[in-house]
Amino acid sequence: MPDSAADRTDDTAPPRPPDRPAESSAPGSADVVIVMGVSGSGKTTVAKGISSLMGWEFAEGDAFHSEANVAKMRSGRPLTDDDRWPWLGSIGEWISAKEAAGESAVVTCSALRRVYRDLLRDGRPHVRFLHVEAPSEVIQDRMEHRAGHYMPSSLLPSQLATLEPLGADEPGVSVTNEGTAAEVLDRSLHALGLRKDPTA
Repeated sequence: MPDSAADRTDDTAPPRPPDRPAESSAPGSADVVIVMGVSGSGKTTVAKGISSLMGWEFAEGDAFHSEANVAKMRSGRPLTDDDRWPWLGSIGEWISAKEAAGESAVVTCSALRRVYRDLLRDGRPHVRFLHVEAPSEVIQDRMEHRAGHYMPSSLLPSQLATLEPLGADEPGVSVTNEGTAAEVLDRSLHALGLRKDPTA
């Protein structure tokens, strides 16, 4: 998960991910949506809803973290970019496999910085983002009351400070997490231009 600005070594250009071979465009009509946003914004609820209604495979981005990353976050320490590159790389490999098979999918990933999103969609032509936004006080309350998650609410300020909203040139849309879960899901589907799969 993102580190605060204080954790960066300088104020110059952000570090770049490790080089990796370029990937060819995948055939087929796969549609891969990365549901992004800070922890507690409602990413998982929205992503599972898309998966259910569209009949797409779902993956939880947190599941791709190493045990060391999880332990670090559980202790209240923000991850560094060196911690994140392997994690993002694993999510990217999962997406590549879906594209190669022509299968649509939805995955959650905080993807707070532009450089993370660039890495996730590099060589993956079917990727687009759905940024789920919510007021910080609402997110804080959710994080403090949810059970079974390793991310402490103390890391929320770090995430909010690191968040870089989607740029106009990035493939994606933003929605507010206001109203019921059904309303947020309907808003998300509309923003993405998706229609429920009657066979799902």
